[in-house]
Amino acid sequence: MDALVRGMLVARRAGRSFVGWGLLAVATGWLVSRGHSVTGIARPMSWALALALALYGGVTRARAAGDVHFGRELKMGLWLVFFVDAVLAQTYGTLDVRASGLLYVLIACVSAFARPQVALVVSGYAVLLDGLLCVVAFDGRYEGFAVRSALCIAVALLHTVALGVETLRLRVSTRAEVDLEIERMHAQARGYRLSGTAMSGAEDAEDSLTRSSVEEIRQSVYYALSLLRSSMGLHTAVLLWRSGDGKSYRISECATVSDDVVDEPIAVGDGVLAVVESRGEPVRLDRLKAAYRVPYYRVPCPVRTLLAVPVLSARGESLGLLVLDRTRDVPFSDEDVSVAEEAAKHCLRAVQNERTFLQLERTRTEQDKLYRAVQELAGSMTERDVIQAGVRAAREIANFDVAAVTTFDPTTLRHHVAAVEADDVAVRALTGSHFTHNQGLVSMVVQNRFPLPYRGELDATQHVVFARGMAWPKTTSLLVFPLTLRDQTIGTLVLGAKRSGAFASSVRGTLEVLASHMAVSMANARMVTHLETMATTDGMTGLLNKRAMLEAAAQKVEAARRFGRPLATIVVDIDHFKRVNDTYGHDVGDQVIKGLGALLARQKRSTDIVARFGGEEFVILCEQTDQEGANLLAERVRQEFAATVFPTTKGPLSVTCSLGISTFPDSGEDWDSLFRSADEALYVSKNGGRNRVSTHRAPRSMVRVRPRETTPLFRKTGS
Repeated sequence: MDALVRGMLVARRAGRSFVGWGLLAVATGWLVSRGHSVTGIARPMSWALALALALYGGVTRARAAGDVHFGRELKMGLWLVFFVDAVLAQTYGTLDVRASGLLYVLIACVSAFARPQVALVVSGYAVLLDGLLCVVAFDGRYEGFAVRSALCIAVALLHTVALGVETLRLRVSTRAEVDLEIERMHAQARGYRLSGTAMSGAEDAEDSLTRSSVEEIRQSVYYALSLLRSSMGLHTAVLLWRSGDGKSYRISECATVSDDVVDEPIAVGDGVLAVVESRGEPVRLDRLKAAYRVPYYRVPCPVRTLLAVPVLSARGESLGLLVLDRTRDVPFSDEDVSVAEEAAKHCLRAVQNERTFLQLERTRTEQDKLYRAVQELAGSMTERDVIQAGVRAAREIANFDVAAVTTFDPTTLRHHVAAVEADDVAVRALTGSHFTHNQGLVSMVVQNRFPLPYRGELDATQHVVFARGMAWPKTTSLLVFPLTLRDQTIGTLVLGAKRSGAFASSVRGTLEVLASHMAVSMANARMVTHLETMATTDGMTGLLNKRAMLEAAAQKVEAARRFGRPLATIVVDIDHFKRVNDTYGHDVGDQVIKGLGALLARQKRSTDIVARFGGEEFVILCEQTDQEGANLLAERVRQEFAATVFPTTKGPLSVTCSLGISTFPDSGEDWDSLFRSADEALYVSKNGGRNRVSTHRAPRSMVRVRPRETTPLFRKTGS
């Protein structure tokens, strides 16, 4: 099959060369010179030529736009069939099996050297052209047409299937070889203790770093083994390294002249190596026979002498074996043993140095990730930004499929799902939900301030993440990290992965550090939000304060001027508020102010702005509101406030308010003018008896909306 593929490639290159085009030019000239001999084929051949051009243009546009090689192969195949058909028709005057069957098979074979799609198109074209000649030029004589057509199509299909099967085989075998080599590298890395058992799930950068470390170890060891083999006249020098489970050896590196060394797991204590395992010291074996088993050879023992030196850690733990052998019956001397022991120490140092280097690289990488994460967290001014930055940083540290951040309110003992990042729509819908304390892993982490589950594995039959009834995707690995600040847990970071062992010990430690930084950044963001709120809102009523109102008012007036929209300003003042304080005390006065603030907050629209301007005075700014609309709002406020009853130690209390209205642009075209006009209207209400609404219509013209009423300044209600 490999020879067939190579032959196809050679034929394809020849067809694309100038030689192929030269042969085609010669055939064209010969056909033109013989064109007068058989006039019966002129018309069908012209049709066939048009069909070839149409096929070439249509197929190349639909299938291979910009693919020059595909177009060349298709062009060569179509023209080859066209000219061979023409030559056969002129030469024999008919198309039977004897005259053209073999040539048609050759045409199909030549087309089969091209791509499978080209082979199918060219073979189909050959059948159509053959049928056209049989019908038109040869009066419907179909001798051998079915056989020729079947041969053409069969060869093309055979080529397509064979090439497809071979391509698939090569892909599968190549992939299997790559997977085997990667798994072998992972096994060696675990044996060298360069990585944990969860190596297969590591990120690409970690995988590349481990691969390079394994390669460095192998090169260093191979250099030492090559020196031993050449200087000591060895047949084979091999380093056998113990697997992670300690039950077998695997060839780490080998320098040999033999073709019989087999790279397969070797059981600990197998063959002659059992002697080394039992003694734990260098062992020399002489006068070996073919019946002895040397486990790294696939054939009966080919050597006569053997030296095995254990590779021991600082604690005396057996890590591997350095084995040297000779085919000559020359025993290993004491000096040879000393050299082998030094070589074994060199191999061990190579592994240990690479471990240190790899650990330093991992530490540096983790510190870089944490540094970038801390920078991004420090620049996040809102809690939402902190959560997003924290999840992004966590994704750089570990691979996970779902992430969630919860916050905890110690006063209400309730948890809030602040954000969820997952592919499952039902899980993302948990964002914004709440659940009570002591229901799942999140509650336990908040209470104990320790990551859970302990092993990082989720048992769906026993573990509840948030609370029962709250969906959580099917994940094998899970870790819930506390967001702790000064011995107080303010929330959790929840990470889940479908694969097992996603959160190794090194990753877990880095994520814990990230969680602590997230907690600090979330607390800072909350403090910033609180300070912004204090700077822009009134502490007693929760409405905007005067400074924030002035900033917003300037923007509203500018927008009204730019778009020509109406704008209304309402100033509200509590009637005889000083007497309320003097009679009932400042606590009752504060209740009255809060009551009016709450009333204004209820009555305003989402586009309106309400602020406590100072003392007992409030301001309402209403977008796209004319005088009539402002008047209706002011009346509702006046009536509802007058009907409000405040309980006091001296009995129920009712208080009234006065309101003044100004509108843009009639009462002014800037904020100062509007406020001054509304304030003047307010004084009209005050001077007119209070508990009323007055509107500023034009300069020096005030109109009271409702008639003056005789009402008490404030009154007690009830008995």
